[in-house]
Amino acid sequence: MKFILNEQPVELQGVALDTPLLYVLRNDMQLNGPKYGCGLGECGACSVLIDGKVARSCSIPLSVVEGAHVTTLEGLSPAATAAAKAGVAQDAQLQMLGQAAIEASNAAKPASIAPITLHPVQQAFIEEQAAQCGYCTNGMVMALVALFDKQPTANDEQVKVALSGNLCRCGTHVEIMRAAARARELIAQGGNKAKGAV
Repeated sequence: MKFILNEQPVELQGVALDTPLLYVLRNDMQLNGPKYGCGLGECGACSVLIDGKVARSCSIPLSVVEGAHVTTLEGLSPAATAAAKAGVAQDAQLQMLGQAAIEASNAAKPASIAPITLHPVQQAFIEEQAAQCGYCTNGMVMALVALFDKQPTANDEQVKVALSGNLCRCGTHVEIMRAAARARELIAQGGNKAKGAV
C-alpha cells in the first residue's frame, strides 16, 4: 500500500485496507492535525486533502488513497511541524497552528537562514484568533486551503459554502470568517501558497 503523504512517499504493510485513513494518520503516522470528531464524516474535524480535494479521513478507508497525494495540516508547513515535534511548542492551540514552534525556531536561527512561514490560512487563523477550543480548526483550515488553492479570490458566500460542512460548537464563526478574509488578503499579497515554504 503506497501513497504520498505530505509530499513524502509512504509504504504501509500489515495495515488492513478497510482501516479508516484517520486511524492510520494519527496512530501509525503520528499526525495529530486531523481530529476524531463524529466518526461519521459529518463534522469535518478529521479533514485532509486527497489530491487537493477536502475529504473526511474518518470515513475513508485506507484503500482509497492508494497512489494518491494526501495532505494533512502538518503538510501545510512541514518545517513548523518538525519544530513542534522536537518539543519546541508548549501551548496546545498554538502548537496545532504551528505558531509557537515557528517563533521558537525562527528565534534560534542565524539571520542568514530564512524564517519558517505558515500557509496564509494558518497565519490568518492566528492573526484573527480564530481558534477557541481548536477542535474544529483543522477542518476549517483544510477546507479554506482547498478553496483558496482553486479560487484565491473566493468571496464570503463562497467561503461559507466551503465551510458549510464543518461544525464549530464554540461559536467562533465570526473570527473564522475574519480569518478567511485575512487569508484572502495574504494570498493576494503573495503569501506562500502551500506546503511549507521556508
